[in-house]
Amino acid sequence: MARKILIIDDEDDIREVAALSLESVAGWEVIVADSGAQGVARAAEQKPDAILLDVMMPGMDGPATFRELRRNPATARIPVLLLTAKVQGSDQRRFADLGVEAVLFKPFDPLTLSKQIASALGWK
Repeated sequence: MARKILIIDDEDDIREVAALSLESVAGWEVIVADSGAQGVARAAEQKPDAILLDVMMPGMDGPATFRELRRNPATARIPVLLLTAKVQGSDQRRFADLGVEAVLFKPFDPLTLSKQIASALGWK
């Protein structure tokens, strides 16, 4: 059975490249959301196996979206990986302290993105 991944990112090109990568390289089913609020709703409806969440978004940013996902019993246990262009050590520590499974960096390599996700989540 194919994994189901929700990508929450406000940038169309990032969503498209990540979705294409995960579908074609790993054969995963991909659901997309262009905002934190839409992502929270889609996560509750679709129950993905994991969520790839952008940090910097207008309105509800990644950390706020993550907290909202954790508040809802329907989405509280879904593993979340942050996707960010912020690579400074202080940012990395702050993101890790949230309790996310991993922090992945932009720009990412579309050919290895699924391997990075699978490795971070212990998927075979």
